[in-house]
Amino acid sequence: MLMISPRMASGMQEKQYTPSLLSFFIYNPTFGPREGEEEKKILFYHPSDIEKNEKIRNVGLCEAIVQFTRTFCPTKPAKSLHTQKNRQFFFEPEDNFWIVMVVRNPMIEKPNKDGKPPTIEYQEEEILDTVYGAVVRQCYSMYKLFNGTFGRAMEAGGVELLTQKLEKFFYRYLQTLHLQSCDLLDVFGGISFFPLDKMTYLKIQSFVNRVEESLSLIKYTAFLYNDQLIWSGLEQDDMRILYKYLTTSLFPRHSEPELAGRDSPLRPEVAGNLLHYGRFLTGPTNLKDPEAKFRFPKIFVTAEDGYEELHLIVYKAMSAAACFMINASVELTRDFCEQLDSLVGPQLTLLASDICEQFTINRRISGPEKEPQFKFIYFNHMNLAEKSTIHMRKTASVCLTSVHPDLMKILGDINCDFARVDEDEEIIVKAMTDYWVVGKKSDQRELYVILNQKNANLIEVNEEVKRLCATQFNNIFFLD
Repeated sequence: MLMISPRMASGMQEKQYTPSLLSFFIYNPTFGPREGEEEKKILFYHPSDIEKNEKIRNVGLCEAIVQFTRTFCPTKPAKSLHTQKNRQFFFEPEDNFWIVMVVRNPMIEKPNKDGKPPTIEYQEEEILDTVYGAVVRQCYSMYKLFNGTFGRAMEAGGVELLTQKLEKFFYRYLQTLHLQSCDLLDVFGGISFFPLDKMTYLKIQSFVNRVEESLSLIKYTAFLYNDQLIWSGLEQDDMRILYKYLTTSLFPRHSEPELAGRDSPLRPEVAGNLLHYGRFLTGPTNLKDPEAKFRFPKIFVTAEDGYEELHLIVYKAMSAAACFMINASVELTRDFCEQLDSLVGPQLTLLASDICEQFTINRRISGPEKEPQFKFIYFNHMNLAEKSTIHMRKTASVCLTSVHPDLMKILGDINCDFARVDEDEEIIVKAMTDYWVVGKKSDQRELYVILNQKNANLIEVNEEVKRLCATQFNNIFFLD
């Protein structure tokens, strides 16, 4: 709730408030079916200091809404509820387990004269169901990556173990949710791939094969450079959520000012001496420390018979990172970590130098980058490839976009239109601010372009987008 004294309101400018998390809870209606047992349904509730009866009332209301909407469509119950002050999102990831997220709508506080309290206007239509619905699904996917399914916890230790796991995970995870930064990229949940020439790609493939052969315990490997994916042995959906964890949580936590010139090609004699810049981002921070702990985070990925539990080893040298996944039943020792460090460190350091050198050459060939007349977001549903020139930086805590939020909202609206139909289509919008926004959907691919051409007409905008497709996506077929 927002409380402002009348004295403060005088002479104040309009204040804008972004969407914020009001509550987040998980319940199972089958756990407290009789009257007086309603509290047993609640497995997790944030904020935890809410009075017990209010928690029961809120969960009961959500349960009633879901049941009521089932009468109209038994297979597709409610996904969201719109009210003046907030928006509620419902998600059933597993049978009878419901996740509910309540988001306060953005609002504008307008000062009044004569010392009256300010007027608050809620902007009910500024929140997109697709964006925040995707955020709820991400919450579950991230929980499942580190803990497995809710059902698994129930089998292992019943309701008590599940509530402990939910409390431990979501207490920390919800603090990293920055709802004001959520946009179309959350809907896609895509992966940014690093562009690479064939020879360097083959070197990386050869490196992965050599390491997996030398260290037979390794079951899966993923290779990233500059927070972009180059190689992965995991299933797409597992890599998608692991990629989000790495790029928005693990890597930003360990980012440090790179030493000047460290990404420049190394001298051969340095590599010959086996000096390298490799280090573990998970597990032991210093191998030479006699007290070092050799514990690694465990993740759950899909397997033929359901899921498998793995140790996650993330090892980084300069801008290159390799993720090695090993069956969780194996105990990882100091010897194994030292062996991995001596084998991977020098090779990964040289590879990072090669990639950097190749990237620099390619940039030189393509010439100096001019500020383009357009910005775009591209997404491919088949391989989850995502590319954005709109987002300058996106981590868990910050999402810097180079365009106005109103334009991001238009992109989201176009995406909602695309989701309603299976056919390929194109939508062109003229924004109030003289920008043109174009959306193209073709053969499982989506392209969104923002053009800053004040006096352009429809034909000129169409030609400009065709030119963009020809230069940026020359090997990708878009229907005209």
